[in-house]
Amino acid sequence: MKGIKIIFWILWRIWFYILMAVPILIMFPFLVLSILSEKGYPYFFIMARIWAKFILFGMGFYYKVDSEQTIETNQSYMIVANHTSMADIMLMLAIIKNPFVFVGKQELARIPIFGFFYKRTCILVDRSDSQSRMAVFTKAHKRIQRGLSVCIFPEGGVPDDESVLLDHFKEGAFKLAIQHQIPILPISFGDNKQRFPYTFFAGSPGIMRVKIHKQVDTTGKRHVDRKEVREHVRNTIHTQLVAFENEIETVKTKKITF
Repeated sequence: MKGIKIIFWILWRIWFYILMAVPILIMFPFLVLSILSEKGYPYFFIMARIWAKFILFGMGFYYKVDSEQTIETNQSYMIVANHTSMADIMLMLAIIKNPFVFVGKQELARIPIFGFFYKRTCILVDRSDSQSRMAVFTKAHKRIQRGLSVCIFPEGGVPDDESVLLDHFKEGAFKLAIQHQIPILPISFGDNKQRFPYTFFAGSPGIMRVKIHKQVDTTGKRHVDRKEVREHVRNTIHTQLVAFENEIETVKTKKITF
């Protein structure tokens, strides 16, 4: 039985990368045209959302979104969420209609085909390089000035210990939000770690629960308020992750009882 599961996981992971590549190859000329100028980014973003939904559907993932916030069309947001899976990128693109750019680690630019567009449309950061981290603020400023939103996973990467529910948040996202006086949109991903973890021999098709929380207003906030805002957002996401886990335990208990 274990051998069958291992074969499934190997084929499933290979299938994931095939799903990543196919729509990019199909849309390649249009994607290239869309990144030739800054004005083309909204069109690139539409194709990126199609790409993301294609992958989620092809992997057997379906998402359920519970939103406490109406997302305004002409409003820039600082979007933050917990980070446990590569599927976080696809799920974020699938659920948010407002054009946004990711701030992400530069290592992903090495992925064939995907990396070509990733490094040309996202804000890349080398977290071990202080100059690279500072450059993020300049690049993000330009995107916000153009009316785009910015998405940052404030844990700074996926925790090496998968038992960690939510790691500490870094301050970058909150500094940017306060600096530009834009609202912060916290989002909780409940099942991505179970659906598609970084552990190779793990994961399965199934539901991905999402909670979009009420925005956190930064109007009038100052630099000295960043830690308070950061902890408030982290507590919001952490509380929801605990609630997600409790829901799973309740379902398991009911199954055992019956």
